[in-house]
Formats: sequence, C-alpha cells, structure tokens
Amino acid sequence: MPIQRLDGNPPGSIEVQTRPHGLVIKRLLLIALTAVLGLAASSELRFTFSRDGLDPFEIALLLFFVPLFTWIAFGFVNSAIGFLKLISGEHPGFTAIPSPASALRHRTAVLMPVYNESVEATFGRVRAMARSIHEAGGGEWIDFFVLSDSNAFQGKREEAAWREVAAEAKINVYYRRREENIARKPGNIAEWVGRFGAAYENMLVLDADSLMSGDAIVGMAAIMEEKPSIGLLQTVPMIINARTLFQRWMQFASEAYGPIASAGLLWWSGSEANFWGHNAIVRTRAFAESCGLPELPGKAPFGGHILSHDMVESALLRRRGWAVHMVMIGGSYEEFPPTVVDHAIRDRRWMQGNLQHLRLLGASGLHWVSRLHLLIGASAYLTSPGWFLLLVIAIVQAASAGAAGFIDAAPPGLLWLTALLLFGPKLMGLVWVLVDAGRRRAFGGVSGVLKSAALEVPLAMLLAPVTMVTQTKAMLGLLLGVPSGWTTQVREARRIRVRDVILDLREHIGLGALFAGVAFVDPVTALWLSPLTLGLLASPWLVSLTSSEQLGVRALESGCFRVPDCEIEVPAGEAPPREGAIALGQRLELGSAGS
Repeated sequence: MPIQRLDGNPPGSIEVQTRPHGLVIKRLLLIALTAVLGLAASSELRFTFSRDGLDPFEIALLLFFVPLFTWIAFGFVNSAIGFLKLISGEHPGFTAIPSPASALRHRTAVLMPVYNESVEATFGRVRAMARSIHEAGGGEWIDFFVLSDSNAFQGKREEAAWREVAAEAKINVYYRRREENIARKPGNIAEWVGRFGAAYENMLVLDADSLMSGDAIVGMAAIMEEKPSIGLLQTVPMIINARTLFQRWMQFASEAYGPIASAGLLWWSGSEANFWGHNAIVRTRAFAESCGLPELPGKAPFGGHILSHDMVESALLRRRGWAVHMVMIGGSYEEFPPTVVDHAIRDRRWMQGNLQHLRLLGASGLHWVSRLHLLIGASAYLTSPGWFLLLVIAIVQAASAGAAGFIDAAPPGLLWLTALLLFGPKLMGLVWVLVDAGRRRAFGGVSGVLKSAALEVPLAMLLAPVTMVTQTKAMLGLLLGVPSGWTTQVREARRIRVRDVILDLREHIGLGALFAGVAFVDPVTALWLSPLTLGLLASPWLVSLTSSEQLGVRALESGCFRVPDCEIEVPAGEAPPREGAIALGQRLELGSAGS
C-alpha cells in the first residue's frame, strides 16, 4: 500500500465503464440552477444597496451574503432534483437488494474497527451480522474481522467476547488488536490491508455502530463481481436504535428529508460519488494501490495525519480510474449520537478533518467532481462562522447612527426566498412521504407526519443557532491550534441536566442576550432575529430535554417521529427476490452491463 504523492504527474488509470449517461448535462444543470438563484439574489441585494452608494457595511454584507446564499441554493437545487426523481418514480428510492450468493467468485472481508466501545453492543452486532451473512448464503465467501485499537484492559474483554462469538458463528470471525494506534482508523485499515488484504477481493468497511443485513452484504459483493471497474460502492445508512428525543428527532429527519437529498446527490455524482468511511464495500487491490495516505506538512490541527480520510480515499480511487458509486438500498444501518453534546463532540472532529481538505484541493490528477466533494465538505463548516459574521455586521450596521438595518434595506422578497430555500427541502420531503399510502402509514399516517413536522421544524429552528455558535467556537479553537483529539464515541443514552451544561453554553446565552438587546436599536431586525434569540437563550433546556429517553418514548407514543421499522434492533430482513446483480446495477444507475 504505497504512500501516494499529491503533486506531480498523476498515476495511470483504468477505463471506467459504469458511468451513467448524461452526467455532463446533469452537472451543468445543477451548477446553472444554483448560479441563477445565487446571482439573482445577490444582484437584487446589490441594486438595493447601490441606490445611495455602497458603504463599508453593505460591501461586507454582500461579501458574506453571496456565498452563503449560493450554498443554501445548491442544497435546495440538489434536493429539488432528488424530489423530482423520486416523486416521478424514475428513481425507486430505497430498495431491497438482491443477494445472489451463487454469483460470488472471490472472497470479501467485513472489517469493523473499534476503539474502546461497549463490548456487549459491539459483539452483539457482530453476532447478528455473522448469522445474517450465513443465512444469506455468503458464509463460504465472506469473513468477518474485528480490528481493535482499544486499550489493553478493554482488549481482554473484547477477546473474551470474540472467542464466544467465533465459537458459535457459522462464518469465520477474527479479532486483532494493535499495540500501537498509528494513524487511527485509517492506520488500522491500512495495516490490515498490508497483512491480509491480498487474500480478499473486497473489504466491506463498517463503524463500531454499523449494522448491515447479510442480504445487503452479499448483494454488494455480487455487484462488485459483475462490475469489475467499480472501486467503491457506498450505501446510505438509516438510523436505528433511537432512544432519546434527540435521536428520534434526527431519525425522523433522516428518513423523511434524507432520501430526496440522497437521490439528488446520486443523480449528479454518478461514478464520482463519495465515501463516508463506513457501510461501504471497497475493492481491496484498488484501495491498496490508490489510497496510501501521506501526512500533511505542519502540525495539528491542520497538518499531520488526514482525519477525514474517507473523502480523500474516494478521490484517490477515482484519480486512478476506479469508479466510485453510491446506492440507496435497504439493510444498511447506523446509530446516531444520543445527545446534542455528543453530536457536537463528533462534529468538531469532523470539522478538523474536513477543513484539512482545503489543503488538498490542488492535489494533482483529481477529478473536478472529487474536488467539489472536498470543497462541499469543508464549506459545510465554514458556513456557521460565515452566518455568525453576517449577523454581527448586520447588528453593528443597525446600531450605527442614521444607518438603515440590513433587514430594513433588504427586499422582502429576498428574505422570503431565503426562507423558502431553507425550508423547501423539508416541505418536499413531507410531500414525498405523504403521496404514497404505504409510506404514509409507515410514518404514522397523515396525522403522525404532520405532528412530527410540527415538532421537528421548531426544534430545528432552535438548534440552528446553537450549532452556529458551537461550530464557530470549534473553528476558533482549531485556528488557535487546539486539535479535536481522539475520544471514545458515547453511544449510550443519558439525561443531561441543565446545570451540567449551562456554563459550557455561556457564549450561546450571552449572544442570545445581545440579539434580544437589538430590539432597543432596531425592532424589525430584532423580530427577524427572534428565532435565533430564543434558540440561544433556551439552549441549556434544549440540550437537556432532547437528551431524555423518557421524552423520546412519549413522543413516539403520541405519534411523533414514527419512521418505518422505528423500533428495529437487528434487521431480520426478508429475503428479497434473487435477481441478478447486473439487473440491480442497471436499476441503481451503474451504467451498462459491461464491466
């Protein structure tokens, strides 16, 4: 697994033969629609500001508003395209994957890296997946590896649990613990590739909280058999085991709004899709020859080992010519952090890794869509400080003597268009849920969907400013040289008390008080800021209440946040029709039947 150079001449590539038709037109349409919305909005605002000349405040507002508006316009266009694909039936949405074990000719390894996780939960998932793989007929061709980076004490407990699971499993289940945790998860995977990778055509990579059905695993391996130019196949995992109110809220949002965004992403990504680091199958040889990650020059947090390795690995695979596809199939699951606090801790680590990608945009030989994925990932974390600075400039402008506030000066139609772009994907997701009788019942009927939306939208509005401030604080920490570190992910539900978090949220509360004080300067601006003000002032109670498992149960009992199979622990999975992998590949837009 040689270390890759990011400068100089790119390596030679193979020919991709699974590229969907019309990708250039699709991508031009996506960019054109986004540009039309962005240019129309920015031009309208600039014309309004220019009537009496542009002052420094207005220039600063334009500099922040234009890229931020374009960002939300891109998300809206992506979701709108996905909505049209799903509502028209042109894309089937999440479908059961055929699992023709008879099509398998090469071995596949399922890899689960772990780091001081709950032993019982981890090996419970291993036991379930091993059994499901055997029942799907893949036991002869598929082995399971638990790759541990845990400490020595935890390792002893893991080894004891592994011996018990391996003794009863009908497939091979292996366990290995590294003494030195070099380069975190990417180093763990790379060491496995160097030691054992040559024995396996494919490796299916999981996270410790991942769960996949045997049919999904066997079916993905069958697609890799039929499509030898595919280097990586990424699924879209659904959230399971939601217990707290926060988890159930995120689960509903993921299942109701997520499919249209995923369908849109699949539509324009084609053979240049992304890798999310888990619940994906990778061709081992392709990964070994393409994805040896170099260390970035300089110190952490922006130098050293590449943290968000997955997006870089997909770009390097595509650079060498391997196709990278995303598929929407059933049988792929993951858990979600139980509280806002746990999500923020994970998000800070992702922020550090994604911001490193800005240094990789100029790497030689990358496909321009791969560069776009890297830019989108980094931009997702630049928007929070951007919105924060935009608000600060607007407030300072409103406080300046004789100056018209941003809200006063901005055309009303522009403000409402911004709201439409922000909430439009939610509305389209709800329409998609309601138009199908079976899907509507699975979400609790019309009343259940409407009640869920009536609770989810206000919660999302309250959380948005909290996330803005949290990410801005994290960004400042990274700029000051404080890395995110590598801590064990908390996955167990626990109630967080207000007094436990109120001091950590003092910046949120202080900013909320500042926003409230704008009412004395510019009541109109203060009115538009009121959702942000309320969210920031209520942030300790929002964190505490949404961490409650009891409130999560009550919400479900009242008909809120119901989703298909919302109480799933382990997917039992009815065996889908045993159609060929080529037929599935055609349905999933993987191009022609040729390899």
